Amino acid sequence: MVGSSLNPVSTNPATVAIRSAVRECLSGCSAGDTVLVAVSGGADSLALAAALVPESKNSLVNLVGVTIDHQLQKNSGEQAIKVIAQLSELGIAQVEIVKVNVEMVDGLEASARRARYAALDAAAEKHNAKLVFLGHTLNDQAESVLLGLARGSGARSLSGMARYTGKYRRPLLEITRSETLAACDENKLTPWVDPHNSDSQFARVRVRTDALPKLEESIGPGITKALARSADLLRDDADALDGWATQVAAELDLADLEITTLADLPKAVRTRLLRKAIYAAGAPIGSITADHVACVEAFVTSWHGQGACSLPGGVKVSRISGRLSLLSR
Repeated sequence: MVGSSLNPVSTNPATVAIRSAVRECLSGCSAGDTVLVAVSGGADSLALAAALVPESKNSLVNLVGVTIDHQLQKNSGEQAIKVIAQLSELGIAQVEIVKVNVEMVDGLEASARRARYAALDAAAEKHNAKLVFLGHTLNDQAESVLLGLARGSGARSLSGMARYTGKYRRPLLEITRSETLAACDENKLTPWVDPHNSDSQFARVRVRTDALPKLEESIGPGITKALARSADLLRDDADALDGWATQVAAELDLADLEITTLADLPKAVRTRLLRKAIYAAGAPIGSITADHVACVEAFVTSWHGQGACSLPGGVKVSRISGRLSLLSR
C-alpha cells in the first residue's frame, strides 16, 4: 500500500509543485498551530497529505488526518481503515475516522457534501484546528464551471471553488489530476478509485469522463485550464459585486426598500441586494433561486400591479406605495 514516506527533497515536478502550493497555504500558520487534512484515499487527497507531512514539520505545525466515512457504500468502513493506515505510514501521528449519516435532501452528491462539511467543521472544532486542507484540483474546478454553465448559473456559481474559504484551504486548484497521480506514484502511494467517480448517473462523472475529454479533443487540449482560469476571473468580479451590494445593504432597511433606490442600482448589484433582503427576512439559506429573485426584481423593473411573491420560509414580498416590503411568516 505504502512503501516509504515522502522524500525530504524531491525533484519530481509534480511533487515539487504540490509542496510549493501547500507551503504557501501554510504561510499564515504559527508554530504549534493545528491543521487538518481531509483524505478520501483518492489520488488528489493522498498527494495533498503526502506533501503536508514534510511541509507541516518544516512549519512546526501539528497535522491531523481525517477521513469521512459516508456509509453509502458496502465495506466503506474497511476503506476508511485503509486510508488511516496510509496516513499513519506517511507519518501523520493523529488520524481519525469520522462516520456520518447522510440525510438525503437534494440528491446524493449535495447531501453527502453537506454531511461531509458538517463533519469537518466538527472535527476542526474538536482539534482546535486553524485550517482544514481539501484536495480539489484544477480538473475539479473546470468540472464545476461546466456544471454551472449547464445550470445557467450566475457569476458566483461559475467562479467555482475559492482557494481560501474561511478555514478551508484548497492548495491544489492549480494542480492537475495527472500531477497528483504522478506524485502518488513517486511516493509509492496506491490511490483508491471511488466507484461513485465512474457512475454515469452523476452529472459530474459525465462531465469528467465524457464532456471534458470531447471538448479537449474538439476545441483544444487547453480547455480544462481555460475553464479554471475563467473561474478565477469570474470570482474576482463576483467578489467585487458582492462587496458593493454589502455596502449598500449596510445603509438600508432590508425589510422596507425604496423602489427608486433599487432602480438606480446596476442589476448585478440590485439582484444581490434583493437576495440579501430575502434571506434577512427569514428564507432558508440556499433556498432562493434565480426565478425567486426575478419575481421580486419585477416589482422594480416591470411593475404592472402584480400581487405579492411568496418565497421559501414563508417570506412574502410586495410593492406598496413605491416601496418593497418584505414580511416573514
